[in-house]
Amino acid sequence: MKHKNISASIVLYNTDCIELKRTINSIFNENVDIKLFLIDNSQINNIQKFDNNIKIEYIHNPSNPGFGEAHNIAIKKAIESGIDYHFVVNPDIYFKGDVIFKMVDYMQSDNSIGMIMPQILNIDGSVQNLPKLLPYPFSILWRKIKKPAKAYRKFINRYELREIPEKQIYNAPVLSGCFTLLNLEAIKKVGMYDNRFFMYFEDWDLSRRVHQYYKTIYFPLVSVYHGYESGANKSGKLFKIFVNSAITYFNKWGWFFDSDRGEINKRALEQFK
Repeated sequence: MKHKNISASIVLYNTDCIELKRTINSIFNENVDIKLFLIDNSQINNIQKFDNNIKIEYIHNPSNPGFGEAHNIAIKKAIESGIDYHFVVNPDIYFKGDVIFKMVDYMQSDNSIGMIMPQILNIDGSVQNLPKLLPYPFSILWRKIKKPAKAYRKFINRYELREIPEKQIYNAPVLSGCFTLLNLEAIKKVGMYDNRFFMYFEDWDLSRRVHQYYKTIYFPLVSVYHGYESGANKSGKLFKIFVNSAITYFNKWGWFFDSDRGEINKRALEQFK
């Protein structure tokens, strides 16, 4: 299949250069013609050595407006350049083999698809359960508490769609932003990341907006590795950001009286009957 224009963006913040190089090599090892934007939110510019690669545009952005707003810089440039498909990539992602082409081919085969996420693996090869139903406030709390154990297992299996066959492709209301392919026609319709989210929940919010009009597809036929750190469980500062973002999300979509949430989740589960 003839591929349309493709771009990608990685947002950096005091990023390890060795880890970043591995991510960049994963992208370019496929010999794909792709424009890569590096948006560096760090105070000090330490990544300028990538400036000599004509396929990479480095943008130093020390105001550090947050994850989503920094990616928006690249997404806006991609749209202005007439690019069709854009990957959002974390700097702790790496992969081997044909990932980019297969994801683009699948999206290109169906113009009703607005967003795709591949299978995400831990470094040890185990699967990260990242596709989700739309959350209720107690969903966020229960994932932190995890008790009582038996009831929690039943809840988390449903909420994170854990009992779906591992290689089944499906339309999930929430996709993770650690490695996501965006159809920029969809983004033109629903908008980019909401700048009110500094970090956390911006991907859930965008997934939901795209899901209103397009398919948001979990595509486990290809996999990438993600060095998941769960920073909000280790850092008081990040936990505060997490809580503030959760409040922003539920203030936007509704806490207990979200009229669409139940119906969207019901439709998602009906795929598996």
